[in-house]
Amino acid sequence: MTRESKTATNKPAELLDLQEALSLDRAQVKDFHKRYLNAGLATMMELLNFDKMFVRAEGVSVWDNQGREYLDFLGGYGALNLGHNHPKVFAALQQVQALPNILQASLGVLAGALAHNLARITPGKLQRSFFCNSGAEAVEGAIKLARAATNRTGIIHCQGSFHGKTMGALSVTGREKYRKPFAPLLPDCQAVPFGDLDALEKALQPRQAAAFIVEPIQGEGGINVPPPGYLKKARELCKRYGTLFIADEVQTGLGRTGYMFACEAENVEPDIICLAKSLGGGVVPAGAYITTDEIWKKAYGGMEKALLHTSTFGGNTVACAAALATIQVIYEENLVEQAREKGAYFLTRLKELQERFPLLKEVRGRGLMIGLEFNQPGSLASKVTFGLAGKLAEEYTGSLVAGELLNNYGIITAYTLNNPNVIRLEPPLCVTRDQIDRVVAALEDILQRHRSFMSMATSGVKTILKSLTQRE
Repeated sequence: MTRESKTATNKPAELLDLQEALSLDRAQVKDFHKRYLNAGLATMMELLNFDKMFVRAEGVSVWDNQGREYLDFLGGYGALNLGHNHPKVFAALQQVQALPNILQASLGVLAGALAHNLARITPGKLQRSFFCNSGAEAVEGAIKLARAATNRTGIIHCQGSFHGKTMGALSVTGREKYRKPFAPLLPDCQAVPFGDLDALEKALQPRQAAAFIVEPIQGEGGINVPPPGYLKKARELCKRYGTLFIADEVQTGLGRTGYMFACEAENVEPDIICLAKSLGGGVVPAGAYITTDEIWKKAYGGMEKALLHTSTFGGNTVACAAALATIQVIYEENLVEQAREKGAYFLTRLKELQERFPLLKEVRGRGLMIGLEFNQPGSLASKVTFGLAGKLAEEYTGSLVAGELLNNYGIITAYTLNNPNVIRLEPPLCVTRDQIDRVVAALEDILQRHRSFMSMATSGVKTILKSLTQRE
């Protein structure tokens, strides 16, 4: 396309309308992604046969353009607690379609109602909300709030953590692969081992940290559950040293772990809590942080400070309507209890597999936030697969298992970003026991057929070679 056609006032002939976009075939979609989006990611998805075209979704199920049904046990990285396309969320959006969606010269009716509801369901004295669009934005806002409220600059975070990829959130994210290309990051950020109270106290002792930010269960770190009592003691240490305690519940919140918020498992009351992902019902981007009245006033109290941190789309009518409906559905359908009961059942079944198959190193998690970690291969596997197995093991072991589940069993999963040898199982909270049993049976079959990593890697190489020779 020429520069003239890109800047012309008349519509260029090459532009696609919605109906034309919906009619694109698989080859065209791949071409557009490689040409206009992330070519490397598109190639990786293609090699693992993860570039299928899904055309319909409901609850836990999605269907491809060949009519095949798949079970979604990835769940939008925890964004689909309600499942795909929940009718009550869409009904809520229809109710507000005539209202102004973005109008800053007013006080949003639904923003006020949502803030009221969040103050009622969050732990302790959390009261005041700031609305944004994503988990990373919520973390950015929480960091700024902590600095402004304490007049300190330091932020303590955990090794293996994941809080987002914007600049501030990345500064407290614990994997060097994602941090190094963008250095230098936010100064005065210090990492401590997850679950290590002695290390945390040592970092707190200089009294320079504005906040300690922690995931109650590390998601991208590999579904890491802290030692019993860690969060409660960490909260006490923060209070002792005048440091705010930020609970990043972006992935764990709103019922995922069998509690409305994962920090409630230890009766922890954070100073700030970050939410996103499932807050929008899996339909609309919605994020928030919630803090106490006291902390909010220290940072943003009064008209002079009221505009220090704002967001154009934060608290828009559509997002708030979706979030209001989401909270209602969680309670009406008893999803928190469902996550607790079905998660316990799922973990029991998976640990039975761990006892039988050495390739499955560890099963861990809480509620319906579960990670499966696989053992590393020996040198023989790399030799047999001409070195490719070693590279796959280093970064994509989880994707080999996920590829088997997707292509042979119709089950969607993915690996965790900070530990690619772990695949996550985070289905919608409405998942049934029969659907859980189907996943367990598939994993059992895979582990039975691939009792070593070499077998798994060889199968993965075959999938890659097939994808290279059979382009659609």
